[in-house]
Amino acid sequence: MSKQISLDRFTQPLFELLDETFENVHGAYLDKGNSLFETLAPVTAEQASRAASNQVATIAAQVKHVRFYLCVLQDYTLNKDVGGVDWGEIWRTTRQVTPEEWEIIKRELREAYQSVLATLKNLDGWEGEHSIEGAMGIVAHTAYHLGEIRQALGVINAARQG
Repeated sequence: MSKQISLDRFTQPLFELLDETFENVHGAYLDKGNSLFETLAPVTAEQASRAASNQVATIAAQVKHVRFYLCVLQDYTLNKDVGGVDWGEIWRTTRQVTPEEWEIIKRELREAYQSVLATLKNLDGWEGEHSIEGAMGIVAHTAYHLGEIRQALGVINAARQG
């Protein structure tokens, strides 16, 4: 026996979780003011160029990686061939950023998020092989990196205060 839920019963919470993760906390899992864009807004290029330790990436690399993941998952959700993806390039190459570069990185992240959101909202249905998996992956993966960024900021800011 097959049990089904209405499409709205799935998409409404999904879009609320995406919104909370990126823009506006609803109280599902984040505290007020802790969405990704709210977290990144006051971060300077100097902070973004730092890592919490020698074994982890800079905040700028974390943000570039989230953007890259969004773009790849958008294609994956649309069943496009993503080919050979070099997941390590950003980690190997992104370190110090100028204020201008940092603003571009943040803007590109917002543009990628808006594009993914539009794609998901315009899906004719969720029967595609990767549509549900991709959307859920975006929430989980971004939440993970949001935690990494917030932890790194805590370490970086504590070190600055001595």
